[in-house]
Amino acid sequence: MRHVASDDAPHVMHTARMHAVVLQHTPREGSAAIGVALRARGIDERVVRIDRGETVPSDLDGAAALLVMGGPMGVYEADRFPHLHDELRLIERAVAHGVPVLGVCLGSQLVAAALGARVERAARREIGWGEVRLREAARDDAMWAGGPASFVPLHWHGDVFELPRGAVSLASSAETEHQAFRFGTSVWGVLFHAELDAAGVAAFTEDFAAELPGPPGDILAPAGEHLAALAPVRDRAFAAWADRIVAARA
Repeated sequence: MRHVASDDAPHVMHTARMHAVVLQHTPREGSAAIGVALRARGIDERVVRIDRGETVPSDLDGAAALLVMGGPMGVYEADRFPHLHDELRLIERAVAHGVPVLGVCLGSQLVAAALGARVERAARREIGWGEVRLREAARDDAMWAGGPASFVPLHWHGDVFELPRGAVSLASSAETEHQAFRFGTSVWGVLFHAELDAAGVAAFTEDFAAELPGPPGDILAPAGEHLAALAPVRDRAFAAWADRIVAARA
């Protein structure tokens, strides 16, 4: 067999793959279904494991998107959790440069705070399966257009945010006025958990058992039915966000 010398070898141009920075705050609260949508479109994940003490990057370093996941801390606890200061600065930088951003639960609260909105404790925790109703504005929203008027995701939060100035409220629940919002054309915050699969739901009931308002079975027993109904809504929304990332780089 003839060995091709280095100067005989064809020149191959290596095109860097797109990647999204993912800020993860707990061991089992990763990108889940959002990551599936990203990878399906050739977008890699650069996961920053804040729960392991990894440092929040000071800039996006060419990242095509920023995904901020949930966690048990509050935005107003930044003095106790200094990484929150760094996350807010990174979100501000992403917004300023037009980089697509998606925040989930704590992530949505951080995005709201980075946009100047107040985040505070809710009157009571919203935990369990509960209906989310899309607002009229969601009909023309890139993430939520084409979906049903309402659906039932898992809720697990004790804080709420004001609607940032200039943002559009997209959804509400009986407990919470703003369950989702969009700022501009590429920044979204989603307070509820549509990204979880059955294993993720089970992990929540284990990792945050002290917060449960009742027995774990209240959440686990109906999980299969709710997740099956939520799947097409979830897949459509996260695919749309991933498509927005690709379009922003086109």
